[in-house]
Amino acid sequence: MKRNIVIAAVTAAALIGGGTATALATTGDDEGSARQTANTRLSDDDGRDDDADDRDDAKAPSADVTAPEAISSALKHSPGTVVSAELDDEDDEDDSDKVTWKVDVLSGDDTWHSVSVDPSSGKVLGSQTDDEDDSAQVRAALKGSSVTAAEAAKAAAGKGVVTSVDLDEDGKDTSWEAETRKAGGAEQDWKIDLASGQVTADVSDDQD
Repeated sequence: MKRNIVIAAVTAAALIGGGTATALATTGDDEGSARQTANTRLSDDDGRDDDADDRDDAKAPSADVTAPEAISSALKHSPGTVVSAELDDEDDEDDSDKVTWKVDVLSGDDTWHSVSVDPSSGKVLGSQTDDEDDSAQVRAALKGSSVTAAEAAKAAAGKGVVTSVDLDEDGKDTSWEAETRKAGGAEQDWKIDLASGQVTADVSDDQD
């Protein structure tokens, strides 16, 4: 009578992308194989998730040209009042080379200009005019202000790399809003007083 040969259980651990894969040797039944496959796939998925997070951090927008420099280039091309500047990568999220500064300028005749600035050279790549109906609201919010968008960006630069600056004209407490990013990828929103240039954390954003 033939005897069944039982294979002794052997456990092998291998680090895969930060995860641990466990290989199970069994008596040859399908259940053991299924457990082995499931454990291996789980570890692989964990590794892929970690890799995806690393890739997201790696492709975070960056620029050699600062927000104030981008604003200066935009104003030379389209004189007026800068209302916002943003390091924009939404048009092509998979290609960091396509990141550009988008600067919105309100001219003296209430025409809005959206100016694209190269984040590496500071060269104006192009511009287009937009029809907006909030020109009066923006001018009212900036009336009596002594801090420009460029100055607000410079003030916020002490908190990290400025990736956007924008006028918040809603409500009674108008201010400049800026977003900064530190080397590790952490983002933070700030408010810059229109009169004093004082920078404070955007508490309302933290609560959201």
